[in-house]
Amino acid sequence: MRIYFLFMGLIISIYTSAQAECYENKPWPMPEMNEAAKKTHSAKLSEARQEYEKDSLNADAIIWLGRREAYLANYKKAIDIFTQGIALHPKDARLYRHRGHRYITLRCFDKAIEDFIKASELIQDQPDEIEPDGIPNEKNTPVSTLKTNTYYHLGLAYFLKGQYDKAEKAYYRGIVASKNDDMLVAMVNWVYITQLTQGKKEEAENFYAIVPDTPKLIENGDYLSLLAYYAHNPDASEIERYTHTLLPRTATGKDSTSVSAATLFFGAGYYAKLKGMPEKARLFFEKAIATKQWSSFGYIAAEAELLKLK
Repeated sequence: MRIYFLFMGLIISIYTSAQAECYENKPWPMPEMNEAAKKTHSAKLSEARQEYEKDSLNADAIIWLGRREAYLANYKKAIDIFTQGIALHPKDARLYRHRGHRYITLRCFDKAIEDFIKASELIQDQPDEIEPDGIPNEKNTPVSTLKTNTYYHLGLAYFLKGQYDKAEKAYYRGIVASKNDDMLVAMVNWVYITQLTQGKKEEAENFYAIVPDTPKLIENGDYLSLLAYYAHNPDASEIERYTHTLLPRTATGKDSTSVSAATLFFGAGYYAKLKGMPEKARLFFEKAIATKQWSSFGYIAAEAELLKLK
């Protein structure tokens, strides 16, 4: 019996060591940001701070101050602001949703899950609402809502923890809540690989089939590209060549440090992992890390997979 418990302790220790380390109380790498973007975000932060100072009890002012701090990589400060907001507005799901996002950024996945579970409880049976973008897309049209963002991020946090059954359920709730093709495609991408990870190929294909042949997208074209990638099903002899064909910007280096590149390289790497090609998977995960987009989900997911491959 003693040997059994020692063995189980070793297994738990190995699993824990493969998890990303939480950066809540230690310095984190600063993500790449050009001077123009930094200037724009700084100006927006100044505006948000002015609004907050006018009424520091206002939930909207608190949320925007926290969001603007996060866009400048002041993640711990953003978390503290959201925490103060929660003390004032404990039933405002938005505060948990945004704090949970930044817990993911800092690799504090357990805390993120707690926040998203709380947010999902608060929004249950409530009407959904459009979530305004802090960094608008090219059409200045928000595509996500409080519910879709809550379920999307909850699914991601579970995925990063390797809790695929729970991730699948969260993404399914996100699919039900999706009101446009952008969010549908994003949800299907993640639920597809989550189900394949669990050996649920038939269920995964059923979800894939609900994506329209020509979806109307504004900002989630990368996820559509990955779904097309999975459908092509490249084998070991063509995976790198096909990846370069499907992802021409990243392959040629013209866009090799973008958030888009991190997303696409993670997807290619995860496909290789599912197909039993660990070295190919490692190659693509390392390319995702090379983008230096430390706060992007593609980078975070690739980082988590590389830890498992050690």
